[in-house]
Amino acid sequence: MKKRNSKHEKRIKKLIISSALCAIIFAVATYAWFIGMKTVNLSSFDVSVSAIDSLYLSLDGETWKDTVDISETTYSPEKYVGNTNSWGGDGLIPMSSVGKIDNTKSRMILYEKGSLTASPGGYRIMASRAKNEGDTEANGYVAFDLFIKNMSGKEYYADYNKLNEEAIYLTPQSTVKVSDTGAGAEKTGIENSVRVGFAQIGRVKADAEADVIRNIACDSTGAVTAICDKRDAQIWEPNDTKHVENAINWYNTSCKKRTGEDITDAASYSGACKTIANGTAYKTYAIGGVINHTDKVDVYDGEDFNGYTASVAETPGAGKLYAYDYFTDTEKNIAGAARPEFISLAPNSVTKVRVYIWIEGQDIDNYDFASLGKKISVEFGFTKEKLYGDDIGYEGDPELPEEVAKHPNKPATPETP
Repeated sequence: MKKRNSKHEKRIKKLIISSALCAIIFAVATYAWFIGMKTVNLSSFDVSVSAIDSLYLSLDGETWKDTVDISETTYSPEKYVGNTNSWGGDGLIPMSSVGKIDNTKSRMILYEKGSLTASPGGYRIMASRAKNEGDTEANGYVAFDLFIKNMSGKEYYADYNKLNEEAIYLTPQSTVKVSDTGAGAEKTGIENSVRVGFAQIGRVKADAEADVIRNIACDSTGAVTAICDKRDAQIWEPNDTKHVENAINWYNTSCKKRTGEDITDAASYSGACKTIANGTAYKTYAIGGVINHTDKVDVYDGEDFNGYTASVAETPGAGKLYAYDYFTDTEKNIAGAARPEFISLAPNSVTKVRVYIWIEGQDIDNYDFASLGKKISVEFGFTKEKLYGDDIGYEGDPELPEEVAKHPNKPATPETP
């Protein structure tokens, strides 16, 4: 029995691709997004990734391991020729994205503040694309390549068809939280605005040469199966139902119901915006295109906030704002057969994934004082296991590892009297 438990526990520990990072956010020059003008500094950032039996990981497309460590010293653009990894420059500057991918540069498109001025009922925003159309990524966010080799099958399906791929799930243990301890550590809520994006660029057969793997791009042909034009990046929104009191108070003070087109006219605003409360998820009206002054966009535009929808597009990337459908913590915590897929990978393949980490400026929790003096930690993982022991009412081995026996975020079932 002990031998069986040991093997089972070892297998389960390897069933998770887990990543951890810590961002130190200082009280100096730490104002957020569109409201403030300063930068959220990033002091340290470490990622550890481990894999299951049939998944192997690499940072250079050549050295494959069960576990890789990513830090400020290992992300280096000199890691291999053509690497454009970025550690954010001088610090994180809140961005906004709907996960669209630039096929000419094989990068995710993000938007940053072009201008901001107070309106009678909020803030008028203008936005421009982050300058990553050139040879390098822009500063203000973290981006790196992660190569994932999936050896669960022997057949390689060169033609793109999602039905040929395997479902991968985000582990319930994945979390973004404040690392600081002590009273008031979570009062600013900066952790509630973090986003993590996974842009699948393309894939090749698992035995491909390192140079072929490294050079996977959106416009690749031949042995490469391009993915960029088939799907947008998958973006994870942690803490979707969490809203600190300070963020709620900022919103209640600055947001007014918008009824008119002229964003500079006080007559265009009247009454209170819709109520937000901790414990309830709200839409994020992310930026999907360049916004100029002629677009007359307020940061609070949208049905969930000031009620004004003329500046909200119906499709992502159509410009202005878009109510983006993130993969949320609420979905991550769904247990049993209804547990939703996070991403999918083809068997006998190597997939190049461009990982992005940023602070979403259009999140309702992103306000002027959100980042003051706080340290946040992010942990995320992937697994092929859809069901846990208690999902099927498992009874048996009392020494079954807890991560197998019980879904970490599933409420306990009350005992029958």
